[in-house]
Formats: sequence, C-alpha cells, structure tokens
Amino acid sequence: MPRKIIIDTDPGQDDAVAILLALASPQELDVLGITAVAGNVPLALTEKNARIICELAGKPNTKVFAGCDAPLKRPLVTAEHVHGKTGLDGPDWDDPTMALQPQHGVDFIIETLRAEPAKSITLCPLGPLTNIATAFEKAPDIIEKVEEIVLMGGAYFEVGNITPAAEFNIYVDPEAAEIVFKSGVPIVVMPLDVTHKALVTKPRNDAFRAIGSDVGIAVAEMTDFFERFDKAKYGSSGAPLHDPTVIAYLLRPALFSGRHINVEIETKSDLTLGMTVADWWGVTDRAANATFIGDLDSEGFFELLTSRLARF
Repeated sequence: MPRKIIIDTDPGQDDAVAILLALASPQELDVLGITAVAGNVPLALTEKNARIICELAGKPNTKVFAGCDAPLKRPLVTAEHVHGKTGLDGPDWDDPTMALQPQHGVDFIIETLRAEPAKSITLCPLGPLTNIATAFEKAPDIIEKVEEIVLMGGAYFEVGNITPAAEFNIYVDPEAAEIVFKSGVPIVVMPLDVTHKALVTKPRNDAFRAIGSDVGIAVAEMTDFFERFDKAKYGSSGAPLHDPTVIAYLLRPALFSGRHINVEIETKSDLTLGMTVADWWGVTDRAANATFIGDLDSEGFFELLTSRLARF
C-alpha cells in the first residue's frame, strides 16, 4: 500500500523537484493533493507553479488547491531574490491548462484527514506552515489523524538563511510553526543542516540533463538558475536541493540520520524571530517533540533522485 501524503508547498525550484520526486514514486507514495501556500512567491504564483509541475510530470489529474495567501499574524515576506520573479525562473514555462481545485487548501486538508482512518496520512510541508497551522486551529480534531509531519524548515548548526538566526520557511510564519511544533504530531525536520549537504554539483546537474527528457532538462535548467544565488552567498559548489529531502526521507529513511530532540520556535524576539531553538545537546528538560535530521548520504540521495526523475 502506498503511503498517503498531502504536499503543502510554495514552489520554488527545489519544491518543484520535490513534487516531481513524489509523483515519480506511485508505488510508495499516493499524493492525495497538493496545497499551495504563500512563501517563496505570492499565492497566485505558488498555486500556478504547482500546476505547471504536475503538467510537466504528465500528471494533470493531480489535485492542486490554493491555501493561505498570508501568514497568520504578519505581512508576507517572499524570496524572489532566490527563486526569480516567477518562483520557477530558469526554463521557459507555458501557462498550465489543468484547473485549480475550487476548494480552499485548508478545507481540503481538514476534509481529507476527517475522511481517512486515524494515523493514515502524512503531511509534507515544504514552505511556511500557515496552511497546516490554520487547519489545526480550525479543526483540532484532525490533529490526531495525522500519521506524521515531515517538513523542510529550520536550522541549528547552519543557523539562518533569511536572517542571521532564522531559516526562511519558519521565519515567514513563526506563529504557524509554533502551533505545528506544539501539536503533538510526530514531526521529522529537514533543516538547513541537512539540506546544505544535498548540493547539486556540476556532475549531478549534468546527470539530470543527460536524462534527456522534458523533466530532466527542466530540472537542470531550474538548478542552473537557482544555484547562482547560493554559489554567490556561500561559495558552495552548487545549489542545495532543500525540499526534495522531505520526499527522499519517505522513500529511503536510511539515507538520513538525526536525533529526537526538543525544538521550540522563537516568536517574540526582534533579534532571533523565527529561530528553531533545537536542543541538540539535551541541555534542557523540555520534552522531545521532533526528529531533527543532521546528516544524509548525499550520493545515495542523488542516485535516488536521478533514477526517479528518469521515470518520466
């Protein structure tokens, strides 16, 4: 039986690759729907980008929903400086022809969790946690229905990428992150500490391009565009593919290692707003609430990713 998942996302080139990896793996993953949230770019672009990627994958029957267009309590901060004005800069995209679902993404999450047996759906947030937190606040009865949340966000050793202290997804909506981390649902976190080890070096990007398909070439063009930012900022050899680590973890958890620890979200400080305060060394008596991933087998990760993308 494939694992039932809902992908909550703000595409973003790396989100796009995560969606492609999930849609390439129907034996293991049943994508019940994709809910878009405002984050890397505004909602009108994230829902459009999600549909573009479903069409690229040849999966236009995938259900895509638009969710929240702003954080719970704050103005939206976006990241066009990383992802370009469309969020998917790199390839030349046609407008999608598949329809956006009429239902609000949050209502889809609530309705789907209520209809399924307890602990049978995994939520995969790849952007700010606004949709998930809104669903939990609106319908607390669904919280116990969630099997697991595997999310990309936060950092400990790598600290911040949008401020000195905070990672982008958590910083955009720290109040939402706090709700999710305090929900009691089993959580697995893919922080910058692990995603910065998933670097698309030139040989890895050449391998995507060598697939020769529309998908392979589009992924190569997206990472070509995306990497210019990280190379300039970090002096790294390529772009980190943050979000595909979430899907890779569902497919091959043995590629990853981490610790079950306490993670708290800073929501009050001007200096460290959105920081994921991860008790990696166990120096407090706060109860563990998340499995915080610290390392991955990058060769194994890229072998998995390239072989799955070649299925299209």
